Amino acid sequence: MKGIVPAGLLAMVFFSVPALAQESGVSFSHKNWEVVCDNTLTCRAAGYSPEEGKGGSVLLTREAGAGSAVTGKVMLAEGDDTDSTPPVAQLALWINGQPAGALTATKNDDWQLSQQQTQRLVAAIKGSGKVEFKGGPEPFVLSGDGAYAVLLKMDDVQGRIGTPGALTKKGDKPESSVLAAIPEPVIQQAKTATSPKRALTAPEMAALKPKLLAALGKSEECDLLDDPDEMGDMISSEDKAITLQPVDKSHVLISALCWRAAYNEGYGYWLMDSQLAEKPQLVTTSGTDYSDGVISLGQKGRGMGDCWWSASWVWDGSVFRKSHEGGTGSCRYLRLGGTWDLPLWVAQVKPAQ
Repeated sequence: MKGIVPAGLLAMVFFSVPALAQESGVSFSHKNWEVVCDNTLTCRAAGYSPEEGKGGSVLLTREAGAGSAVTGKVMLAEGDDTDSTPPVAQLALWINGQPAGALTATKNDDWQLSQQQTQRLVAAIKGSGKVEFKGGPEPFVLSGDGAYAVLLKMDDVQGRIGTPGALTKKGDKPESSVLAAIPEPVIQQAKTATSPKRALTAPEMAALKPKLLAALGKSEECDLLDDPDEMGDMISSEDKAITLQPVDKSHVLISALCWRAAYNEGYGYWLMDSQLAEKPQLVTTSGTDYSDGVISLGQKGRGMGDCWWSASWVWDGSVFRKSHEGGTGSCRYLRLGGTWDLPLWVAQVKPAQ
C-alpha cells in the first residue's frame, strides 16, 4: 500500500537487521536484549526491564581488539511532565539480593558502573542471577532474558569465541586471534554552492522522472514519481514539486517527497550533473533534510518519539558519503528522543576548508 512508511525503514527503526547493515555494521536482538556493532567492530549491547516504560536500561560497550574491557552504564526511565518525584541522588547495584556498590553519576544523565560491577553484572545476566538497581522511585530490575544470545553475538562479531576474554564460550585460543578494531573512514567535506533551490520546470520533470525512477533499488519506492495520485490528500500541490539544489558548479541535488505516513515522511535525494544529462545517483528515499553539504535522515519508531533511526551523508566533492547511521535502541517508552546512541556506521568528518 502506498503512502505509508516503507517496510525497510520500519525494519531499521525496530532493530531487525537493517537493509543498510549489510554494508556497515551488525544488529541483533533477542527478547529483552539487543546488540549493535558498528563498522569499527565496537559493539554496544542494551538490556531492558521486562516491562515497557519501567525501570530503565543497561548499556554494555566493548571495543574490538585483544584485552579490551567491557564498560557499563545505566539509564533510568524518565518520569512524565506531571511527575513531582525529586531527582535520583544515588543509585546502587544489587545482585542476587546483595548490595554491590553505588554507581557514579555522569553529566549525561546516566550512571557509570565500575569495572568490577560490570563484570559481576555480566556474570549474573548470563545465568539466572537477579540484577536490580535501587535508589530511584522504584527498583529497576534488569531482565536477563536474551542476554546470553546477545553477548554470544557480540563475541562472534569481535572474533572472541573460544578465547579467554570471551563473555560466553571461553577457551584457550590466543587473544591474538581476536579481531582488531577497524579504523573509522575519514571523509573530507567539500565546500558547497550557496545558490537557492528551485522547482524543476515541466520539461525538466518530464525528462527526469524516468531517470529518477530507474535509479531506485528493488526495495525502494517513490510514490510522488511513480503514481502521485496514490498519495491523495496526504500531500499539497506544493509538496508535489520536484526541486533542484546546486551542490557545486558541476553537480546538483534533485529532491522529491517519496512517502508520508502518520508521523514520518521521506524525501528522495538524487545526485546529478548540472546539465541533467547523466544517470542520477540515488542517496536515499527516506531523507528529511539537506543543508550545507549534508543530507540527513531522522525517523521515529512510533509517534511519541521514544525511539529513532538516523543517518547522514556528507558531500566530499564527488559523492555523498555516509557519515553516520544508527538508532536509539528498542521502543520501550523510557525516554523521549530515545535511550542510547547505537551506531551501525561511524566516520570521521573533516570540515570543509
